[in-house]
Amino acid sequence: MAKKRIGILTGGGDVPGLNSVIKTVTYRSSEDDIEVVGLRRGWEALTHLDCDNPASRRRYIMPLDRQNTRTIDRRGGTVLHSSRTNPSNIQKLPDHLAGEDFPASLNCESGAASETWDLSQQVLNNLTTLGIDQLIAIGGDDTLGYAAKLDELGVKVVAIPKTMDNDVRNTEYCIGFSTAITRASDAIQRQRTTVASHERIGIFRVFGRDAGFTALYAAYVTSIRCLIPEFKVDLERLIRLLIEDKNANPSNYALIVVSEGAEWQGRTIQEYGPADAYGHRKKVNVAEALADEIKQRAGVETMVSDLTYDLRSGDPDFVDKLVSLTFGNIAYDAILDGKSGLMSALVNGCYELVPIPDPNLGPRKLDVATTYSTDRYRPMYANKQGLPVFLNRA
Repeated sequence: MAKKRIGILTGGGDVPGLNSVIKTVTYRSSEDDIEVVGLRRGWEALTHLDCDNPASRRRYIMPLDRQNTRTIDRRGGTVLHSSRTNPSNIQKLPDHLAGEDFPASLNCESGAASETWDLSQQVLNNLTTLGIDQLIAIGGDDTLGYAAKLDELGVKVVAIPKTMDNDVRNTEYCIGFSTAITRASDAIQRQRTTVASHERIGIFRVFGRDAGFTALYAAYVTSIRCLIPEFKVDLERLIRLLIEDKNANPSNYALIVVSEGAEWQGRTIQEYGPADAYGHRKKVNVAEALADEIKQRAGVETMVSDLTYDLRSGDPDFVDKLVSLTFGNIAYDAILDGKSGLMSALVNGCYELVPIPDPNLGPRKLDVATTYSTDRYRPMYANKQGLPVFLNRA
């Protein structure tokens, strides 16, 4: 009788803690005589793998065991690598699939019509060929959106949420968030000396395309102002508040942290470059735009610091190690029970299994009314009694 076989993959941007999930699933599986197949480069492993080609198998398949995962939890990133591949929206067919008949669509998002393909059938074929009985998908709302589709197609899949944006629905916490806030807090506090030495307004840019969790929580623990995508501020008022902060500070400086997707009244975020497989384009740097506005309107010098990629780099902190291990074990237990379509989560501060979020609902957003002062453009500190440890509800 063939051994049971689990597949595991990481999709989207890397965050600290992914390797802890991979290791704990592998170790638990070894105790139950279950094989674990690492699928390298996210969903690309299942769309681009040519099972008959040894080179392709080496590129996309990594058998996991206790020996090759023994020390991986000691570092950040993902030993399986990652990609932003969307099997439902492949822009170029792999060479070995050229001429095959897959459902095609016409994509006009970039201004010029181009054909894309849905390779879901190829994903199913490769899972069957590899003998994978169940799948663990670790990712953000895009990666998990396709996991939800696979569940609908009959694949047994369990999800684990990870994103430093903390914006996956149905959970209060995503792997990578705590480390991101720790990194942001350290960087902001460290750069106070430089901003103060030059008597400027320091502007810190962090990730947060659609939701402001990273900016808000970084501001919360450093006691500074912030801009979030969920609320458009009045620019003149914001500049006035920052100058008041600067003048009131004995060291004559002020600080603000901004989400990459933040806007102010009268301004819409500009985007550039081609859209990725999930329809996202790069955003023009809002921190630089704010710096220009402050200079033009108030004649005050600024200092811009882009913290984005630094926040997802390096080793996980204690919280992300704890949550990663626990999410991984909850997902593994769900697989042992034959469950599918579920995601490890924190709900009301407790570990739970919840449905994989409906991708049509989009990312989770901040509740502005209870978290953000729309007068002072900073986090709210009052009325936190009774809230879960991360001060938000799924």
